[in-house]
Amino acid sequence: MLLLTPGYAGAEPVHSTQEQQHNDEQHHMLGHGHRMILIDAGHGGVDGGTSHGKILEKDITLDISRKLFLLLRSDGFDAILNRNGDYAPSEENHWLRSSSRHLRDLAQRKELAETLPANIVVSIHINWASSPSKHGPLVLYRQEGRSFMLAKSIQSQLNHLYGTQTDSRPGKPFYLLNKITATTVIVEAGFISSPTDRAKLCSPAGQQEIAEAVANGIAAYLMEV
Repeated sequence: MLLLTPGYAGAEPVHSTQEQQHNDEQHHMLGHGHRMILIDAGHGGVDGGTSHGKILEKDITLDISRKLFLLLRSDGFDAILNRNGDYAPSEENHWLRSSSRHLRDLAQRKELAETLPANIVVSIHINWASSPSKHGPLVLYRQEGRSFMLAKSIQSQLNHLYGTQTDSRPGKPFYLLNKITATTVIVEAGFISSPTDRAKLCSPAGQQEIAEAVANGIAAYLMEV
């Protein structure tokens, strides 16, 4: 599995002395270097996720995740991206004896989170509904206090971006939220079935806005805990 880590070329911005001093103060306040954030780009490879015509969820989640990774790294966070290409993590899972590619994929993502170990896991996904009128972001959380707080913080930022008032929700049926012990959320960044959401999800500018909202939500959460 290719991981984008602090040594990733292009991830480190050049700061002036004044900017560096400001960042150092912020990093101390937020506890940088002590909290590893794993960004899980949903789907990949043979698993395209949901779709609209030729638009695939796996491509959008990767684009948003890359942008989120660079934003967090530029702010000095210890961020890791679990894939930087179009492949499924299940392709590298040779230890789980299961005929289900989907289960091997999920188990590989869980194993990475536990091995690092990650303090925060943010899994990026795209939603779908039968009605094109259903739109907006939704953040699902692992049913424990810190995950709830992180989800609420990210949801607030995304609601502001989309002009919605959605509440984050527990994601009880989801494997990652049940199996990963770290603070974990799934970010459904919008509905690919919604023309309004799709325009944002498929444009570089819209993806950047989404990544910034998620990054701001993570930073706001870390200031509370």
